[in-house]
Amino acid sequence: MTANPDAPALPTLPLAVETIQGLLPHRYPFALVDRIIDYVPGERAVGIKNVTFNEPQFQGHFPGRPLMPGVLIVEAMAQVGGVIVTLMPDMPKGLFVFAGIDQVRFRRPVVPGDQLVLTAQLLSVKRRRFCKIQGEAMVDGQLAASGELLFSLVE
Repeated sequence: MTANPDAPALPTLPLAVETIQGLLPHRYPFALVDRIIDYVPGERAVGIKNVTFNEPQFQGHFPGRPLMPGVLIVEAMAQVGGVIVTLMPDMPKGLFVFAGIDQVRFRRPVVPGDQLVLTAQLLSVKRRRFCKIQGEAMVDGQLAASGELLFSLVE
């Protein structure tokens, strides 16, 4: 494979939210990664999501007992995985979207005030169109969620 001339240069850590917005298409209220604190090209990335009470999902999930929805935790793991894929020089341009979610488990609630440490490990790339990552979300050293996420390129 030849290098993609449109691929961004390798980043200097940590990556701030402005840099992440240059890599991923997500915007408020769906931009769920505040910082990338570790990155190994083509292998893994570690991101941070600061969970705050003034996020829109907490108005209805749940009044009096705010819990971060599991689907948003999974999405945050996926966005960290998206950083890995976006920075790979041999990947085509386009939008990677969910193609599958396997073996996802939730181990502890995530509430306002928590800081999610999101790790994405690239497991495989097939035909430069499909990627699989192993994601983990930790809070205070405790596993909050984990699972395998599959992405497909939409051109």
